[in-house]
Amino acid sequence: MSSYNALVEKLKDYPYQHRDINWLSFNDRVLQEAADTSNPLYERLKFIAIFSSNLDEYFRVRVSQLRQLKRVDKSLRKKLALRPSKFVKQLLRKVHDQQMLLGEIFFEQIVPELASNKIVILKKDELKQQFKKEALSYFDKNLKDIVQSQLVEASKHSDIFLENQRLFLLVTFEDESKYGIVNIPSNEDQRFVEIAQNDGKHYICFLDDIIKLKLPHLFQEETLTGCYAVKLSRDAELYLDQELEGELADKIYESLEQRTDGQPTRFLYDEGMPKVVRKNIRKSLGLGKIDMVAGGAYHNFDDFFGFPDPTNNPELHAPDLEVLEHSGLHGNNYFDVIKEKDQLVHFPFMSFDYVQKFIDQSSTDDQVEEIKISLYRVADESDLTDSLLTALKNGKKVTVFVEAKARFDEENNIKWGRIFEEHGAQVIYSYPRIKVHSKVLLVLRKEKNKTKRYAYIGTGNFNAKTSKIYCDHGLFTANKQITKDLSRVFKVLEGKLIIPRAKHLLISPFTTRSTFEDLIRKETDSAKDGKPASITAKMNQLEDPGMIKLLYKASQAGVKIRLIVRGFSSLIPQLDQISDNIHMTSIVDRYLEHGRIYKFHNNGEPLMFMGSADWMSRNLDRRIEVLAPIYDEDIFQELDEILEVQLNDNIKARIHTPQENNPFVETDKDNPVRSQQVIYNYLKKKHNA
Repeated sequence: MSSYNALVEKLKDYPYQHRDINWLSFNDRVLQEAADTSNPLYERLKFIAIFSSNLDEYFRVRVSQLRQLKRVDKSLRKKLALRPSKFVKQLLRKVHDQQMLLGEIFFEQIVPELASNKIVILKKDELKQQFKKEALSYFDKNLKDIVQSQLVEASKHSDIFLENQRLFLLVTFEDESKYGIVNIPSNEDQRFVEIAQNDGKHYICFLDDIIKLKLPHLFQEETLTGCYAVKLSRDAELYLDQELEGELADKIYESLEQRTDGQPTRFLYDEGMPKVVRKNIRKSLGLGKIDMVAGGAYHNFDDFFGFPDPTNNPELHAPDLEVLEHSGLHGNNYFDVIKEKDQLVHFPFMSFDYVQKFIDQSSTDDQVEEIKISLYRVADESDLTDSLLTALKNGKKVTVFVEAKARFDEENNIKWGRIFEEHGAQVIYSYPRIKVHSKVLLVLRKEKNKTKRYAYIGTGNFNAKTSKIYCDHGLFTANKQITKDLSRVFKVLEGKLIIPRAKHLLISPFTTRSTFEDLIRKETDSAKDGKPASITAKMNQLEDPGMIKLLYKASQAGVKIRLIVRGFSSLIPQLDQISDNIHMTSIVDRYLEHGRIYKFHNNGEPLMFMGSADWMSRNLDRRIEVLAPIYDEDIFQELDEILEVQLNDNIKARIHTPQENNPFVETDKDNPVRSQQVIYNYLKKKHNA
């Protein structure tokens, strides 16, 4: 706890927004998009789903970590001013307000708009009155064998186990000594069922409501008095007490069951549930009052990612953007193209196939001897994994670093690591207490009796699925300085080096922090000397106390600082005499902003870096991250112009303020800028001219 105490002392010197509070502010911005009627209807449903998904992860990760503080001795908590229960209550009040707003947006805006487009979401009573026969028929045909019911005695507190994140119905009876539990098998059947069509209208109901109609049959001996939707979230952390002993991947794999039966962090229940029933279920599950969260009649709104569109009306969806061709990567031999000049790809505006084709060529090219890649989130089935297996089949040496601790992807990552091992790859798993978050690829090719290195360094994962919805950048290069440094990164991963001693790449936890700190100080010194000084940075999150303190000092010296932070930020901008020169916005639009780009004025010789690291303590000190300097002039200009467009977004950008009220940037009616669309048009003109 000494490090925490030191942090508390350090934060007394300057304002610092708690990350958990600010994290919820990001969900405010998502709700604004869900309420924005200028967005197509199904885009708004997507934002409803994103909100719900974010909130679930928040409780499974952030709130569960706060709860662990309760295990600290009470006297020590008092000395450190740690009051986790009070803080969680404060967060829950904010969450409750957000959930109320979500319900208002959904039921008062989106549901009526769906109905006006002949897509009718039926209420439970409407389903019963109009389509009971169809609903019961659907149950008998599709749900009979997968819906399970259980009777629980209210006085016994060990008869019930609710699976993590699964939906259930809690049924009350006239006999208050017991209640019923029924699963809603949305993981096995579709959550939204088109139950009927009539007069051109499509009638859709929740799976929950079909099951509710069958409850009298499931509990024939009881007189039903109520039915309430419930869901239990459990701690998602894997607490590996002896992490240094044994194979870490094996320990993680063995510990995954903790997610299923781990400590509860939230019990979400229908707010109409009677108090006595809440008390009984709380005791049955061994929960505290702080774990009980009131909600609506339906949970798991992230299921709206899969909400059907039976009308196939294109006006209800964002228009498809034609995938752009890259003007440089059009030949049959990527090695010749990359050797001649660095190439930059942009997702989702360009296809992940460019990365895939490069790996394909590497797996079959006779001159390629070795492929090295770091995988943070491995897709369940992908062309990329097939290509790596092909490379092994063709006798290439393949080294794969698999991050076994990528949260919620551990099982799949370890599975693929073992498959690669079985086919002869050298597979390296996580190091204790450090993650490998870099997205890097190195190919060694024999050319004229010398080994030539080719590299790919990205801001996003090697995942074709997420590349269609995440805005990321990827650099292909054969630059000797960069590829030599990257080879040292892989030697560190392979255990052949302890310190990479890179001269060009920024590599966490070795040089990233110190380099960024030096660059910020240099801008600060320039401003003090009356010279032009500026910092432009785009990232996902901004949390590191040391970096924030340096940015405050730079602002006070007169450095013009422009930040784009999509998610949470512990830095508070626009504070008088502290952060006057810091302006920060967040862009929430059709695609998830995921790229990290950093630019420094550097006395008129600007420097730019892109890669995998945010300005968070974990990315700077506890993860292996790689950021590449942009040496190619054309690519520098391309990224610079993309940054400039995003800085000028006045349609989807919101301002980070001290109050965290997320106001929109004022729209210039004469020059509206929706950055994702403008960037798409810019790339289309440049590459397809």
